[in-house]
Amino acid sequence: MTHASSLVSGLRSVALTVPDLDLAEKFYTSVWHLDLVERTTNALYFRGTGPDHHLLALHYAEGPAKILYVTLRLRNASAFDVIAKSAIAAGGKVLKPRAILNTPGAGEALTIADPDGRVFQLIHGDVLHADAHEASDKPIRLAHAVLNSHDVEATRLFMESVLDFSLSDRTRIMAFMRCNSDHHSIALGDTDNDALNHIAFLMPDVDSVMRGGGRMKDAGFGIEWGPGRHGPGDNAFNYFVGPFDVVIEYTAEVEQVDDSYQAKYPSDWTWPPGRVDQWGISAPPSARLKEAQKAVLFAS
Repeated sequence: MTHASSLVSGLRSVALTVPDLDLAEKFYTSVWHLDLVERTTNALYFRGTGPDHHLLALHYAEGPAKILYVTLRLRNASAFDVIAKSAIAAGGKVLKPRAILNTPGAGEALTIADPDGRVFQLIHGDVLHADAHEASDKPIRLAHAVLNSHDVEATRLFMESVLDFSLSDRTRIMAFMRCNSDHHSIALGDTDNDALNHIAFLMPDVDSVMRGGGRMKDAGFGIEWGPGRHGPGDNAFNYFVGPFDVVIEYTAEVEQVDDSYQAKYPSDWTWPPGRVDQWGISAPPSARLKEAQKAVLFAS
């Protein structure tokens, strides 16, 4: 049976390194429609219209973009000790023990890595914005992050045993993991490396997903997959390769599920020949998208 995590309440943000903060600021504010909420000497923090302090943290580093960590919010402070012990027992590591953060967003945090080097920052008591709202054509929050895995079942077991995520659906190429009523907050992509596959930003409606596709096209970032509507999660989508080969998605109408939801498996998720989503409008994912979905590795 699928259930919400007793430890993790949701996905808050993703932190990356990029080689050009000026370019990043221009793109993520004027084109992607996030707001710059805080700037430090070496980093930029972008928020959506929702309560999360930031959805995306970009830190300066030379070379190709890398992922630093995925930040998950805890349901309560007692989860810190449970997760630290479980991570070690499951073959992972505690990279940074529980401590008060002096970085934008504040709160307390624990940072762990799974056996393959995927890094999760767990936070509690972080700053929330009081002016949460929805606005046309602006992301509200993160919908999900997809992480590649050369061994999806092992990664899935780590997320279940350490973070109390559960499986919503399993297709031939992906395991969809949930921690709350969203169909998935993390998904695991079957592939031969352990990179960041993509980051999905939740838009207020499908029109905002579509207009975002036009805005990106005007800015020189064509739609690499979409428009479409996924099977698992039932969400509408447009995918792009943004600056530094980071794959980003605009999405809307993510399926909301509860404990009555029954997980489906590859034999349940099949498409007619030539189709890769419910609508069947779009061509399959572009070669460029597939290449970029393996390019952003975890920083060692």
